[in-house]
Amino acid sequence: MTAAEKRPAIPISPAAALVAIGVVYGDIGTSPMYVMKSIVAGNGGLNSVDPQLILGSLSLVIWTLTLLTTVKYVLVAMQADNHGEGGIFSLYSIVRRSRKHLVVLAMVGGAALLADGVLTPAVTVTTAVEGLRSIPALELLLGPGQGRIIQITLVILAVLFLIQRAGTSSIGKAFGPIMTIWFLFLAGMGLYHMAGDWTVLQALNPMLALRVLVSPYNKMGFFILGSVFLATTGAEALYSDMGHVGKGNIYISWPFVKVCLILNYLGQGAWLIAHRQDEELGRMQDMNPFFEMVPSHLRLLAVLLGTLAAIIASQALITGAFTMVSEACKLDLMPHMQIIYPSRTMGQLYIPLVNTCLWVGCSLLVLYFRSSRRMEAAYGLAITVTMLMTTMLLFVFLRDKKHRGPIAWGVLALFGGLELMFLLSSLTKFVEGGYVAVALAAVLLFIMYIWHRGTQVEDTQAIYLNVDTYKDVLGQLRADESVPCFTDNLIYLTKSRYHNFVERDILYSILEKGPKRAKAYWFVSIHVEDVPYKREYEVENFGTDYIFRVKLNLGFKENQRINVYLRQIVQELMESGEVPLQKQRYAVEEPGDVGGFKFCIIRKRVVPESDLPASDQGILTVKYAIRHVAGSPARWYGLENSVLAVEYLPLFVRMKESAPIRRKAGWGRKEDTAPAGQM
Repeated sequence: MTAAEKRPAIPISPAAALVAIGVVYGDIGTSPMYVMKSIVAGNGGLNSVDPQLILGSLSLVIWTLTLLTTVKYVLVAMQADNHGEGGIFSLYSIVRRSRKHLVVLAMVGGAALLADGVLTPAVTVTTAVEGLRSIPALELLLGPGQGRIIQITLVILAVLFLIQRAGTSSIGKAFGPIMTIWFLFLAGMGLYHMAGDWTVLQALNPMLALRVLVSPYNKMGFFILGSVFLATTGAEALYSDMGHVGKGNIYISWPFVKVCLILNYLGQGAWLIAHRQDEELGRMQDMNPFFEMVPSHLRLLAVLLGTLAAIIASQALITGAFTMVSEACKLDLMPHMQIIYPSRTMGQLYIPLVNTCLWVGCSLLVLYFRSSRRMEAAYGLAITVTMLMTTMLLFVFLRDKKHRGPIAWGVLALFGGLELMFLLSSLTKFVEGGYVAVALAAVLLFIMYIWHRGTQVEDTQAIYLNVDTYKDVLGQLRADESVPCFTDNLIYLTKSRYHNFVERDILYSILEKGPKRAKAYWFVSIHVEDVPYKREYEVENFGTDYIFRVKLNLGFKENQRINVYLRQIVQELMESGEVPLQKQRYAVEEPGDVGGFKFCIIRKRVVPESDLPASDQGILTVKYAIRHVAGSPARWYGLENSVLAVEYLPLFVRMKESAPIRRKAGWGRKEDTAPAGQM
């Protein structure tokens, strides 16, 4: 393995572990703000809960964190890394060669995770802002209803999404210390209330978790799992962000985070048992035990810390969404989009279209649901689907790649069974708001399916020609001074997997739709490797100094700014003597040895004459509509500042056979007379 394929491993250190706390655990770290609140509300409110229900619920939360987060993700999934990178698309990249149909699992899981990324900022920020109501002094300022809460939430979300363009490398340095303070605060509040009732430690017994599912005190029954699952919604993000902080730093930081979370849940349990007969608290609308258990003089601090933690959690989901969409584009599961790299921080990127969609989506969710209680009904449903898809891909990885059949079946049975139960219990939330999560995931899955299937149809219909057959014709065109020079270097992008073949449309564009005379013709293809970081290229010159077939071998996390790579390649080939010097005659400063570049992008259109089933024509029509929204190829490949020509051609050379049109005799005969009033 070369250094280009794998970035240097991130060393284990206290500083790196601190970064991990800030980057990885934002989502799971905010779960104490709404898990117990959801369980209590689902069982009729504070005055209706029983100590056995509270202890059993705490046991469910603790063992869900242990099994799904610690065992599945930290101990098992993180072993399925793609050269240090994690996440469902990285896992799919490992196993996709042997089983192409697994793309369905990756698409479903990726769509659900992106849908969860829209919900997370909305629910976490709203929950934190609602904590202001626990401060009596602010009750008059907030007034009745949710109006002020919604306004504050929308302002915070607007600022959060507006700063994405500038990058977050500077503010990201503060994430670790802030989240560390947050987790210490969680642990401190938990210990404070546990000191008055150590009996909550009984929740460590897993038998209580099993009993509460059938307990008469549990009014939610089996469906309590839908609320319990909220405690582990950040586990998938933990796996996805592994490449940013290094698995070793997750190993040493997760025990600290888990202990803080469990202590806070136990503290909430002790507070609930102590105050379950408080009628004033029982009458409080949307009573949140997380904020109510904080002493009154510390509640403002709790709200401020909670809001900061919610913002950090949202930031992690937003940057995670950028990374996921970028990976999906390079795996040909989503349309290419403009990607901006706002800083030199490894892996940091910004996708304007995704940022806008997330902002609009989060804001609409806040306006539609208006309270965190209603959002919780939608939250968590999508992520159960992602976790189930990850488990199925892990099964294939362990069985086919690691050849550990018994372990693979054990993982599928244990975690697949658990997640299926959580999914079924979460489906009860469908009519309460879960339909929003399902709708978001369905839209994203539809886009992925259309793009992937449309690409397959294009590939089956493409016709490729051998460049060797046409090199003499291209040489004659290059030397034909009667044809105006189109450019020095004419570049086409090709999808051909073979070094000596390109699409017929490219040669048609050069020879017949022009013709286009150039000093050198470049046919460039991008091959996305199954490794995250790799930058290599291969060149075939067909025995000439004017035709070059370039293959860029890039990792799926590398940017695809073709013009940057190509200028370096041309310079190197000139230094090796494979490309003649192209002396510039005119330049603002000293003329260089590299001539001008012009990229020719061929865009396809579906025409009625295409010999293609109506269903495939419909898929391609929708794909090209999505492509139009996603932006131009200039933005996809970083060609905004390059000279660009875009040509439109019919998609298919294979056309339907049609009856010839018949000429009618008699047009223009002398006896024909002009209409009245015309000469």
